[in-house]
Amino acid sequence: MTTSRIVVTGIGASSPIGGTAPESWSALMSGASGARTLDYEWVSQYELPVTFAAEALVRPETVLERPEAKRLDPAAQFALVAAREAWADAGSPDVEPERFGVDFATGIGGVWTLLDAWDTLREKGPRRVMPMTVPMLMPNAAAAAVSMHLNARAYARTVASACASSTESIVNALEHLRLGLADIVIAGGTESAIHPITVASFASMQALSRRNDDPGHASRPYSVDRDGFVMGEGAAAVVLETEEHARARGAKIYAVVAGGGITADSYHITAPEPEGLGASRAVRLALEAAGASVDDVTHINAHATSTPTGDIAEYRALLSVFGDRVHEIPVSATKASTGHLLGGTGALEAIFTILALRDGQAPPTINLTTQDPDIPLRVSGSAIPLGDGPQLAISNSFGFGGHNAVVAFASV
Repeated sequence: MTTSRIVVTGIGASSPIGGTAPESWSALMSGASGARTLDYEWVSQYELPVTFAAEALVRPETVLERPEAKRLDPAAQFALVAAREAWADAGSPDVEPERFGVDFATGIGGVWTLLDAWDTLREKGPRRVMPMTVPMLMPNAAAAAVSMHLNARAYARTVASACASSTESIVNALEHLRLGLADIVIAGGTESAIHPITVASFASMQALSRRNDDPGHASRPYSVDRDGFVMGEGAAAVVLETEEHARARGAKIYAVVAGGGITADSYHITAPEPEGLGASRAVRLALEAAGASVDDVTHINAHATSTPTGDIAEYRALLSVFGDRVHEIPVSATKASTGHLLGGTGALEAIFTILALRDGQAPPTINLTTQDPDIPLRVSGSAIPLGDGPQLAISNSFGFGGHNAVVAFASV
């Protein structure tokens, strides 16, 4: 087993507020919102009760070559765009393929391919269903596409743990590297599920905000009048490697992946455990794996989806871990800007956490008008300086099914 530290050497993202990681970060820090009214006939055709979402700002088919885009569901297209950016940002390392792995997550997978194929079957018959339908709809398509494009042969793994998926992938990659089973792993997550059936389904369970007249202010974590999350779309990826490998090749290092924690609530298929017991255990495990104490944490990127029950449960979890000190730690709820990328959200927020450490600034949380008095966290509509000295931040992700994943990052 290796004792090497694991570091981040590359980042990439395609999000509702930017076509790249730097563009997304700049937009986030400027207070942008990616939520917009959906301009599709199917919105009125099906009389959807929610008519907006946070679509990716740049469509992946405009970035990829046409032949490769045609063979991939949009979810895998986004994954390939983000992974390529992260790999180039890391300097396209020269690594033995057998020492290079991929850990790419999704919450839903190729929903567009699946449902388009169903429409084709019903309307035109089985002979018109594309031969590539199964390879495009399968959840592991993104990991496979990234693995084949970058020639990664150590492993290609897919996590599907709902909204905790890509944070769990980062934790899995960390553990894989710590075991000495690879020198480099590209980890991340993707989602492209803004489809009539998913919008209708989430709306039916009262999970989505219904601020159809004001999409840009719909996602409002911690506000007293929060009424649900905003669906988002896109992908994000990080290149992780052992510190020895990174320094040997002279790579730039963004941050240290200090530790991670994964737990399950075993409580309810959609609702969080009310006191955040599973979430708090994940935070404690991440800090334990990082060899850190609660006093070392200087920033929290919260899951904070803007749902009435989810935000309060996460606060209770944090309060149980940090005690009253949690009210002093700068907290960012970045889904207010990006919406909720489901399986891709953890990786995107990991990048935001990494860049917060790099720049010494906790990102703003937009749309917070009147803060819920039952959630007295230190949140601001403008960036909060993190101060001097070593920094340690955690990024939280929680998903349907009771999945909890937390990753801790330390400044270099």
